[in-house]
Amino acid sequence: MKKTVLVTGSAGFIGFHLVKALLKNDYHVIGVDNINDYYDPKLKFSRLDNIDQFVRDNELEEVYQFIKLDISDDTELDSLFNIYNFDIVINLAAQAGVRYSIENPKEFVDSNIVGFTNLLECCRHSNIEHFIYASSSSVYGMNIKQPFSTLDNTDYPVSLYAATKKSNEVLAYSYSHLFNIPCTGLRFFTVYGPYGRPDMAYYLFAKAIDEGKPIDVFNDGKMKRDFTYIDDIVDGMLHVTEKVPTLCSPETSNATAPFKVFNIGNNEPTKLGYFIELIELALSKKAKINFMPMQAGDVKLTYADIDDLTEEYGFSPKTTLEEGIQHFVRWYLEHNTV
Repeated sequence: MKKTVLVTGSAGFIGFHLVKALLKNDYHVIGVDNINDYYDPKLKFSRLDNIDQFVRDNELEEVYQFIKLDISDDTELDSLFNIYNFDIVINLAAQAGVRYSIENPKEFVDSNIVGFTNLLECCRHSNIEHFIYASSSSVYGMNIKQPFSTLDNTDYPVSLYAATKKSNEVLAYSYSHLFNIPCTGLRFFTVYGPYGRPDMAYYLFAKAIDEGKPIDVFNDGKMKRDFTYIDDIVDGMLHVTEKVPTLCSPETSNATAPFKVFNIGNNEPTKLGYFIELIELALSKKAKINFMPMQAGDVKLTYADIDDLTEEYGFSPKTTLEEGIQHFVRWYLEHNTV
């Protein structure tokens, strides 16, 4: 019998795709999400409807359930863990948005730190086999070494969002060390694709270009991002789900714990200008560009060193940026309602 997996943030972009992939691979999945209004909840409900249709089409009603729940509510979370015997917990629930964190810090602390700690406490008391959680490339801050390696220093985050993600890694290690909880952190690098978040640059660009409106391009367009297609992200997560981390021993410490952190990206940074050109090509429309200065909390470059993930799990991204943008724009033109 396949294992029971809790996926938090299951109405979110990555969570939605992961839930369907887990169900396709015969897992029993419980999805939770608080359906907040950071962006229009219609998109979240659309994702949930899509999962429900998939479940009905494949007669999977007995192995999937969605529950509206906020992980920052420890009472509700405790009750959930008392009802279900989870084998694996995958935490994708988090308040997102580097720029949004500057204006709304409390929301980030409540979800990304309090909620994260609540989950670790539940795992501590529930004999969880594997705790997997979303970190972010933003933890690297203004790192100038390329590509970004998990061995690099990440002590200087330049946004509150990045600071909360760094805190997740530190908290996870502490719980792993103290209570022998196998933990794997995944530093996502600019994930994009169908059903993506409407606050992300690629979505904003496509919407504005399609509507003939100007787009704001920061740092005068001198940005590079390691864009990673959602199917590659999910494929990597499935591999991680299948294998529990072994003891790690940091080079500068005698401490050991069943704990790992990996970059998960495309291993190929792309100039923002070329990225915009691909969207223009897919839409058959030209962009009207407003070049803007660098924004607070933003970084000029992201570039993932994925050698560890490849060696450990055989991870290899397969979707080219050209293919991925075509997939996203096709979905946008057919389904966009935001």
